[in-house]
Amino acid sequence: MAEKKPRILQDSRDMVWSLIPLLLICVVIAGIAGSCSWGFGNEAAKQAIPSFDSRNAFRADARTLPFPIREPALPGDWQSNSGFTSVVGGSQTSNVGWITPSGTYVQLTQTTAPEAELVPEIGGAGVAGTGTVDAGGQTWVTYANEDEGRQVWITDLGDVRIGLLGRGQNPPLDVLATATLKAQPLPK
Repeated sequence: MAEKKPRILQDSRDMVWSLIPLLLICVVIAGIAGSCSWGFGNEAAKQAIPSFDSRNAFRADARTLPFPIREPALPGDWQSNSGFTSVVGGSQTSNVGWITPSGTYVQLTQTTAPEAELVPEIGGAGVAGTGTVDAGGQTWVTYANEDEGRQVWITDLGDVRIGLLGRGQNPPLDVLATATLKAQPLPK
């Protein structure tokens, strides 16, 4: 029968060899439970983007919200990944987000909420005005939140206020702005 090593002769290699079977057991259990996934490169990143049915969300919002809702015709490689309604300053909002091919996030918010209340809601605390920009034949007031890497554009169409949010490097807010303004309001 082999004798046990004296405690003084045990080192970190013994601990590593003891942990390897435990880690393998954890990986097997996590794989069986489906609580993790593996992937490499851009394919793995694309697989991680959740899918969202923006078409039906816009139609549902058009039927239920008291202001016109527009559904922009965006490039086919933009992937809709989120949508929700919320209340800002006592006004309802329709919000839909996309991931662009470059990996940036853009969001369209449609509401009747006042600009002063809408901007910090979508831009976050610390948002500051940066000027104006023309896109889609309309002047947009621009804001930025440098701490959180957010850009916000706001324009007022009279019966609805449009807010755009962009996160990441050079979000294509001009594309979203133009497509939104070209779209006709959906029927109630």
